[in-house]
Amino acid sequence: MKDDNTTNTSTDINDTDVNSTDAPKNKSRRKFIKGASVATAAAVSSSMITGFPMIWAQNIKNITLRQFGTGVSNLNAIAEQCKKDLGFNLQLTSLDSDSVTQRAVTQPRSYDIADIEYWICKKVFPSKVLQPLNTTRLKLFDKISPLFINGKLTPSSPIAQGTAPHTVGFVEGKDSTTFAPSPTDWMTLIPTIYNADTLGIRPDLINRPIKNWSDIMDPAFKGKASILNIPSIGIMDAAMICESMGAVSYADKGNMSKDEIDKTIAVLIDAKRQGQFRAFWKSFDESVNLMASGEVVIQSMWSPAVAAVRSRGIPCVYQPLKEGYRAWGGGLGLASHLSGLELDAAYEYLDWYLSGWVGAYLNRQGYYSAAPETSKAFMTNDEWGFWIDGKPASSDILSPTGQLMEKAGAVRDGGSYWDRMGSVACWNSVMDENKYMIRKWNEFIVS
Repeated sequence: MKDDNTTNTSTDINDTDVNSTDAPKNKSRRKFIKGASVATAAAVSSSMITGFPMIWAQNIKNITLRQFGTGVSNLNAIAEQCKKDLGFNLQLTSLDSDSVTQRAVTQPRSYDIADIEYWICKKVFPSKVLQPLNTTRLKLFDKISPLFINGKLTPSSPIAQGTAPHTVGFVEGKDSTTFAPSPTDWMTLIPTIYNADTLGIRPDLINRPIKNWSDIMDPAFKGKASILNIPSIGIMDAAMICESMGAVSYADKGNMSKDEIDKTIAVLIDAKRQGQFRAFWKSFDESVNLMASGEVVIQSMWSPAVAAVRSRGIPCVYQPLKEGYRAWGGGLGLASHLSGLELDAAYEYLDWYLSGWVGAYLNRQGYYSAAPETSKAFMTNDEWGFWIDGKPASSDILSPTGQLMEKAGAVRDGGSYWDRMGSVACWNSVMDENKYMIRKWNEFIVS
């Protein structure tokens, strides 16, 4: 973990402004907040501010906010830093994606903050278990990446298929559960983390270049391939594979018809019966162990899992592919029951999450911060150059806990932030035929 006193405190991104956006122009407040937020971020990064809740610091000490989500971002280090900076306790619970969805809807009094992905939000928010978030209470709203505001990395970028975060990112009003077609003052989630996913490979065990999603179906890898077994995500990887093979043509991979689902599952079942797949993983650790052991040489994978394999001294590459990436994004939602001092504390926590420390911590794991400009203030120039600009590392790259991740001279797989997020083909999604898709996916798994 980096010492805040040694970080680069500059917030000027110059020609690498990852936060250039057509953000909603909401009266004059946006102009005021934008200026104020720069000063806030700079102050935080330079340790001028040691805790956000100045006025009610004494009252907040006994507050505990209960947060749950996947293990990707429910990390003890974040809870510890939250306690240090804000003064209250953050109690974390990690679950798999399917369990997150179920708990969010069926046990709304068991949590205060839901750390969920946007495709899950599409399932959860209409149930009224989360309250719309008032963006006028967020000092750093204008630092959020445009991908979460209007779906575009740059003003000229196309919007990828699937459940792009901005399509479920706003509702029409403070009591609404209807997703708004354009930005409003009421968000469903405050975005926190996102990434572009592809296939991981063991280059030392593969004797040819890997260029396409369809390469996972090469008979040369029979019994040594794997895909993840989370239906709403696995089906998207399957669609990338089938489209690359020329086996299925989709109108929208993120919202398949029953016929498209049937054709996709048929391809998977046939491959499974031919012995193509070694396993179907559900957890981060499973994917790491499959690849590190050599049982699998090509599989669906997450960027930090690739880094975890490499940290063991084992060659592993997060392979850029011709057809592009499958992307995902997550955020924090507040339970409907939150009110009073606890609600105030939750809003302080949301602003803190966007203020840079957490973003830098996540960046160093291979993810991206939803407020990249503030995270830069907590990273060295070399770290930013490696993780965001795609430049060769001038020194060894370390994990947030100080472990060696990459040696000096290494370049991040897939290149810069703009190369990777600019090549997104689809986002994780919830389809209109979601129930049918899950039933067919389960038929594939048990076939």
